[in-house]
Amino acid sequence: MPPPSTPSTPATAVRLGLEPHPEGGWYRRTWVSPETVTLPDGRVRPTATLIHFFLAAGETSAWHRVASDEVWLAHTGTVALQRGGSAAKPTGGDVVVLDGERQAQVVVAAGEWQRTLPGEADALVSCVVSPGFDFADFELARRD
Repeated sequence: MPPPSTPSTPATAVRLGLEPHPEGGWYRRTWVSPETVTLPDGRVRPTATLIHFFLAAGETSAWHRVASDEVWLAHTGTVALQRGGSAAKPTGGDVVVLDGERQAQVVVAAGEWQRTLPGEADALVSCVVSPGFDFADFELARRD
């Protein structure tokens, strides 16, 4: 069931049942692999997870990183994804423009900082994370 609409909730977020993501934008987990993997430190994760991720025109996501590889898949609109290296703090790096025609997917390596830059139009992507995403493996950069 979609979340209740508020004046600031984009229509696409309502239609797809998306919720605000802590990094910015809107998301909903759409699939979790029934298979699991035990990581070297003993944590158990699904082998992969999948989400819809939506950015309304002008929205961005904050610098963040996850402990697993992430594959972004374009659906509608254009997302400018900036990479920030894997040091303790993100550094501005290359920008990959993800759209459905020229660049339909991009891989962000485990532990690599990333953020999205504001776009002129709404954009919908999906993100596959493997091993599967868990908020315990998610880090937001400090806003100093």
